[in-house]
Amino acid sequence: MRDAELHEILKHTFGHTEFRFDQHEIINSILDGKDTLAIMPTGGGKSVCYQVPALYSEGIALVVSPLISLMHDQVINLKENGVEAIYLNSSQDAEDRREAEDRIISGEIKLVYVSPEGLLSGYLGNFLRKLEISLIAIDEAHCVSQWGHEFRKDYTRLGKLKELFPNAPILALTATADTKTRSDIAYQLHMQEPNTFVSSFDRPNIKYSICERKNDIVQLDRFIKENHEGDTGIVYCLSRKKVEKVARELESLGHKTVAYHAGLTPEVRRLAQESFNTEENIVVVATIAFGMGIDRPDVRFVAHLDLPKSIESYYQETGRAGRDGKPSNAWMVYGLQDVIKLSGMLETTDANDAYKKVAKHKLDSMLSLCETGQCRRKTLLTYFEEESEDCENCDACLDPGEIWDGMVDAQKVLSVIYKTGQVFGAGHVVDVLRKSKNAKVIERGHDKLSVYGIGSEKSQNHWNIVIRGLLNMKYIAIKNWEYRSLCFTPKSGELLKGEVPFMMRESRENKVAAKRASRVIEATHGRIDLFEELRIVRRDLAEEKNVPPYVIFGDKTLHDMCHLMPRNRSEFLLVNGVGESKCDNYADAFLGVISEFSGQ
Repeated sequence: MRDAELHEILKHTFGHTEFRFDQHEIINSILDGKDTLAIMPTGGGKSVCYQVPALYSEGIALVVSPLISLMHDQVINLKENGVEAIYLNSSQDAEDRREAEDRIISGEIKLVYVSPEGLLSGYLGNFLRKLEISLIAIDEAHCVSQWGHEFRKDYTRLGKLKELFPNAPILALTATADTKTRSDIAYQLHMQEPNTFVSSFDRPNIKYSICERKNDIVQLDRFIKENHEGDTGIVYCLSRKKVEKVARELESLGHKTVAYHAGLTPEVRRLAQESFNTEENIVVVATIAFGMGIDRPDVRFVAHLDLPKSIESYYQETGRAGRDGKPSNAWMVYGLQDVIKLSGMLETTDANDAYKKVAKHKLDSMLSLCETGQCRRKTLLTYFEEESEDCENCDACLDPGEIWDGMVDAQKVLSVIYKTGQVFGAGHVVDVLRKSKNAKVIERGHDKLSVYGIGSEKSQNHWNIVIRGLLNMKYIAIKNWEYRSLCFTPKSGELLKGEVPFMMRESRENKVAAKRASRVIEATHGRIDLFEELRIVRRDLAEEKNVPPYVIFGDKTLHDMCHLMPRNRSEFLLVNGVGESKCDNYADAFLGVISEFSGQ
């Protein structure tokens, strides 16, 4: 009986005929009153795991969300699907707050979204304790753990929820959490013997590509123009200064671009977020301040111009592409300076040694993903303890490059490091290798060393790759983080003596381009024309209602309309993503365009 009702809610309200991943099992776990930890891929439908049981149960579901903008989007989406939801946060004035509380007390609201900062304040806590709370959902739950990649102190206080609402099961949701982080989440939230569900981390629609940084703007411009002209995408940079520089340069190259970082004024950030939500072909250049909880399903690419700090961060950020399941790209360039900069930042932080050790392991794993000659997806999934076969949809599978013996070059680098006293950084080592006339080389007499110029026939980029490989495989280390000086490790001797191999993979420049993601599923030119007409209808409706276009329908739903070609309301309800409320509101507008197209 319960299952039939759950499926009815799923179809009637959200327009889906089947649950995905572990949604069904997670929902039943919550309805059985069990604390539940759910790890699901970005775009895997985490919100369904609390929205469906909220509609099934008596009382109110409390949803802890990290961002006001995300709460706003979720509430709008639910209202479009005919569900009464509301948020309580600092964006409301006193009158709005009173009106929201009155609606909650009246019983018309099923889901209440709150921030972790406000939830445990005395006033809000007392107000919520008067209500019948059916469940508590904590989104982006990795923020609770110091081992998570976006740790937030406000989240650590959420363990008190068990004291405030002892009878309400807790559902903790995240897309990225290794075994250590999962255990810490359960501990921090005081979960009682939680049921844990780990769905596949695989996002088969995403193509992963990682290459050497040569000229990042030129490379990025070429990547977008060859693969994503007119598409929406996100470009991540490590610093605010770089964000603004990249945004300016992309704009000058003809791309519609906005910048986003925490140093901009709230109004500028709001306008950037609004552009991202409403415009069809916008490129947002941002720090990681932009992105947590992004709900837009048709982001066709995510590009990184700097190395992320961990595989968890990389997975979370790249997962913002292709949430609708359509082909998308995760593209990155990186270089030696990324490794040195991030390692230096980690070593000079005030964090304790245990944290530094774990963070260093995460950075090493991220670098290994970049350096590997094996399938990117397989390496990524292995990190999350999931087995897979080679994907044939990443640069390592499609364009593997040649393996070459780097022993002699590695020994040359080690020799220069040794002869110059193990007190200089990579730039100086490369200058000596390449017979540079740099004043610092001459002043120190390094032009008189026997190793001066032993690598002059090869490029600076080549030697940076070798040095990065040596760092990655622990044959050298960084001794002084202020000067970033390179030194030997206990492993250096065995490589100098030639006792171990040092194989490297030829640098590749992503020769195999992805087909344009937004067109790859169309079988005929006619279907593309209909899809574009439906996008225009969606855009006009969105402007009329002042909501993002994807709140009306996602691209996946429009494509399904092109495939099914519904003729009436009954057939329109068969389209994936069309529930009763959206059918009532939008069927006539879309059916009219489809009917006209069919007649032609």
